[in-house]
Parts: sequence; structure tokens; C-alpha cells
Amino acid sequence: MQRRKFLHTAGVGSAAVVTASTLAAPAIAQSMPEIKWRLASSFPKSLDTIYGAGEDFAKRVAALTDNKFQIRVFAAGEIVPGLQVVDAVQNETVECGHTASYYYVGKDPTFAFDTAVPFGLNTRQHNAWVYYGGGLELMREFYKSYNMTSFLMSNTGAQMGGWWRKEIKTPEDMKGVKMRIGGFAGQVMAKLGVIPQQLAGGEIYPALEKGTIDAAEWVGPYDDQKLGFNKVAPYYYYPGWWEGSAALSLYVGLKAYDSLPATYKEAIASAAGETNVKSVSKYDTQNPKALRELVAAGTKFLPFPQSVLEACFNASNELYAETVAKNPKFKKVYDSWKPFRSEEVLWFRVAENTFDSFMARQSAGNKL
Repeated sequence: MQRRKFLHTAGVGSAAVVTASTLAAPAIAQSMPEIKWRLASSFPKSLDTIYGAGEDFAKRVAALTDNKFQIRVFAAGEIVPGLQVVDAVQNETVECGHTASYYYVGKDPTFAFDTAVPFGLNTRQHNAWVYYGGGLELMREFYKSYNMTSFLMSNTGAQMGGWWRKEIKTPEDMKGVKMRIGGFAGQVMAKLGVIPQQLAGGEIYPALEKGTIDAAEWVGPYDDQKLGFNKVAPYYYYPGWWEGSAALSLYVGLKAYDSLPATYKEAIASAAGETNVKSVSKYDTQNPKALRELVAAGTKFLPFPQSVLEACFNASNELYAETVAKNPKFKKVYDSWKPFRSEEVLWFRVAENTFDSFMARQSAGNKL
């Protein structure tokens, strides 16, 4: 008798739990606010990977919040020019932006660390520094004075050394060259006689075509092919020593971010992290085919001579020393970043580089 009573009571209890659980999810979803943000990108829509990272991020945030948190992405020039995204976030014109931090070294050279600095970290090393080496905390502390916070959101991987109208055989060949090159690297190039120009992506081709500039770096084969640089400059150099990795971040205004529910903040972090992984994987998939097509079309594909790389390396170290001596914010980040780079390079020499070098030799011998 009591057993039947227990079973009946247990059944009622189980049903109550099921009913409560089925009601809870919609009730929680209904209690979350509907929020609409605008994201300003520094990139044109034609660059489906680098601009598309913003769209991928927005779609993921919507999916994680039952479409309650909507972020609309605007290409460069639709709200603000490509090189004014940080200003738009800082001034609360938009809630967030997707851009390369080194576009803003004119405000403070410390910005460069969040994207790339000359002879710096590769993509995995940069991720390690940001996520586990203290980089995220250092950069977020720096960004507070600009009324924003940051999240890694994409990466192009190691970049190319750009398109040149003439062949570069020695450091002297670089003197007087007007080159589109962003960030801290432009200051290094200036030490070698290059005249650096800061141009947004959509402005590069017409400047190169008209001869306003003599050389231009952008990203890598896939994006460079889309922008048609091979039609106006015959020499394509590698590597882009100023960008062993090129991280692009999501910048979010502090006021907008602080007003979000915790669930939405977590959605931003998760979506940005996922997009960061996928973007470099997409480039690694697309670049080989594009490079083959560029070479087949007549592009002269050349490595920078060793003398040029060494001259650039020495000039970079000079600039680091000068900047550390006069900029305390830069020094604080550099003092953390520099020993981290040394450790990472040492580790990669042991396993990664040894393996990669062996596989490269097999590829060169047509054994793969």
C-alpha cells in the first residue's frame, strides 16, 4: 500500500520537475532584453574573410542569445572611415568595432602590440601571450583610457611583404620608396629611407595604380588577389617581417559593455574566441590556391634578401629602445612581451620549426 503511494507521489514530483524545466527556458529567454548594437568594421565587404569575421561574430552572438542580442555590421565608410573605428567606439558613435589596433599608433605606439609589431610573435604565440601571458590584461588596462575594452576576434596569420614596383636587392633600394604600410612598421621603414603612407584597404589599389605610392603591403595572397594588386605591381615579396601574426580585435565601448547582462557578455567572449580560431583557418585554406594563381599569372614571387631583413631587424630594435625610453605605457607592455617572445621562439625552435623545416624540404623535393 505504502509502496503504491510512494510511486504515485514520486510520479507527481517527476512530472512537476519536467513541467518546471520546460517552462523555465522560455521564461528565462523572455526575461532577457532585446538589444541592438552597431559594429563598425575597418574593412570593405569585398574581403569576405577579414570583413566576414565581423558578420560571423554577429551571427554567433545572435544564436547564443536566442536572437535577443542583434549586432549589425557596417563596412568601412558606411558609418565612419576605416581608420576611425576606434574613435567611433571611444566616442560612443557605435557600440563596438572590428579593426587593427596598429592603425592607431599615432595616438600611442602601445596600440601596436594588440595587432602586430616588427619581428614579433606568430599567430599561436600571439594567442598564447594574450590568453595566458598577461597580454589581455595589459591591453585592457591600456584601453580603459580610451573608454573601451577588447577581445581577440580574428587573425590573418603571417602576412606577405607586399607589392613593389621595383626589385629590392639591398637596403639602399628602399630609399625614397613611398609605401603603404601601417602601424609601428612604418616608423621602422622610415629609418631605412622609406616614406610610409597610412591608407585604408579600399584606397590602396588606386594609389598604387596612379603611382601615388610605389609599394603596398596588405594581407596575403587571397585578399591581395581580390584587390588586384598584381595588376599594378609586379614584385611580391615575403615574409611580412612586421606581421608574423596580424591579430584583429573587437573593441567595445565600456558604457555599452557594462550595461549588458552577464549572459550577453559571455556570448561576446565566446563568439569572439570562436571567430578568432576560424578566421586564421580560413586564410590558411584559401591562401595556397590564390598564391598559385598569382604566380601562374606572372607575379614575380621573391623573398626579401637577408641583408634587407637584417637591416630591418636592427632598425626595429633601435625603434623599440627609443620608444621604451620615452613612453611608460609602451614600456610596461614591452617589458612583459619581450621575454615572452624569447621563450616562445626558443620553444618553437625545438619542435615546431624543426618539424616544419623537414616537411618543407620534403615538399621542395616533391615527396609529399
